[in-house]
Amino acid sequence: MAEDTGAHNHDVPRDRGGYELASKALEEARAAARAAGKSVGQGRASPTRRRRAGGSRRSWSGAGPDARDPQPLGRLAAQISANRGWQADIGKGMVFGMWDTIVGPDIAAHAQPTLLRDKVLHVQAESTAWATQLRYIQAQVLAKIAAGAGHGLVTSLRITGPTAPSWKKGPRSVPGRGPRDTYG
Repeated sequence: MAEDTGAHNHDVPRDRGGYELASKALEEARAAARAAGKSVGQGRASPTRRRRAGGSRRSWSGAGPDARDPQPLGRLAAQISANRGWQADIGKGMVFGMWDTIVGPDIAAHAQPTLLRDKVLHVQAESTAWATQLRYIQAQVLAKIAAGAGHGLVTSLRITGPTAPSWKKGPRSVPGRGPRDTYG
């Protein structure tokens, strides 16, 4: 059997591997591109790379991060809340939901937030002694709230003790001090 000695056979020896064939094909493609007047071999970071109309980059995936890549859930939730104006409501929820963490277990065991309106947080203490103590450390509590839930969310505290019993029974009442003479 006679061996074909055509033009194709002497360019590619039979002992070359796949890597050498691919390297030779790449060099031939680069030479053809240079002959056509194109810039070759400068990679993606080339300063001469053309941009699309409007100066924007292409949006397909590559080696770098892309807007279509998976995002952390916390980042997406923050973007949604910022876009919809929910930041203040989320901050209020953090004050009430994370009260134990923000002020610490000692204070949380004896006082609870009841209302947040116009940047004033209403806190009810379990006793008048605890209400007095909280009034003394009010600045520290405000600093903890600002660090935990955000600055400017709460600007002042209204601390109250336990509610006194009501002597009003029914829809009608008589003005005056009420039955106080029965207590000793």
